[in-house]
Amino acid sequence: MRHRTIMLMAMIALGALSGMRADGAESAMQWREIAWPFPRDGWPAGRAFRCTSGGCDGAELYVRAKRGFCNCDTGVADDDEVDRVTDIDLISPRFMAIAPGAVVSVAAMQGRVRHYDLDMPDGAHHAAAGLALSRRCDLLVAVAQCAGEANAVQRAALAFLDTEAMREWVAAALDGR
Repeated sequence: MRHRTIMLMAMIALGALSGMRADGAESAMQWREIAWPFPRDGWPAGRAFRCTSGGCDGAELYVRAKRGFCNCDTGVADDDEVDRVTDIDLISPRFMAIAPGAVVSVAAMQGRVRHYDLDMPDGAHHAAAGLALSRRCDLLVAVAQCAGEANAVQRAALAFLDTEAMREWVAAALDGR
């Protein structure tokens, strides 16, 4: 009887682990790359993605590296810095932070995330999560925006940014490759 109990527990554990891997793969698959929608500026274009399924349908995520643009000693120190560097103004010049930001880490980088309300050019209202992460003197900035709720799109975007493919791209972008 003890042997069967151990086997049953092992099967449940393996099932849970395989389910976690499937969920992670599914989360990565819900984002599809789209063209970078913003005009050229002083920074290299980044990568843009649209969520096609899951809890963030229609959300868009814009990610890019800003090399040499971070305080090498303190990294991303406060919410004012998040407001300045995240490119939120490229989506809409009419944005308003709705709460203080929070410390966050992705792919061994530390930074801050902050939520915003956006008045879109077409009159619609969107929610956004702006993210600024530092690695040495470089920044990775990202903005996820949607017609839905900022917490949901933030969770989906953070999960996507923490996938192996995106961690590799981030490392290459921050290394100038």
